[in-house]
Amino acid sequence: MRDGYMRDDPMFLAWQKGHRDDPADRDAWWRPWLTLIEQITARGVRVRRARVVSVPVSDYVQFEHDVTFTNIAAGEQVRWLPRRRATDLALPGNDFWLVDDSMVVINHFDGDGRFTGDEFIAEPETAKLCSSAFEAVWARAVPHEEFRPV
Repeated sequence: MRDGYMRDDPMFLAWQKGHRDDPADRDAWWRPWLTLIEQITARGVRVRRARVVSVPVSDYVQFEHDVTFTNIAAGEQVRWLPRRRATDLALPGNDFWLVDDSMVVINHFDGDGRFTGDEFIAEPETAKLCSSAFEAVWARAVPHEEFRPV
């Protein structure tokens, strides 16, 4: 839900200098995270990622959009929701992953987008809130293939 993360990320810095991953050269961009997602989705588990972004997008979100083909290749489903279309949705204040509708993994970042740690919450009320918020975003969001970041 942020417009920028980890601005010192080597992948982002390379992208800023003009590097673009070649979808045909899987060995050049495949990462351990993608292997994990591929293994999970191969078992029939759906992995969905929704991004709430300002439009026009920041450089970092443009970078994310450009590299999202890797997430898709691993089996993730990805959608994008322009922030203006989220005004009437009640959203948690932090990025999160919802696991099996019961565990919420909160990702904490500082004001400059640097990752500061995870928090694991197994409270049913929090899981229900996050699930409801995610489903509301997912219903409005645009599939990756259709989203134009400008």
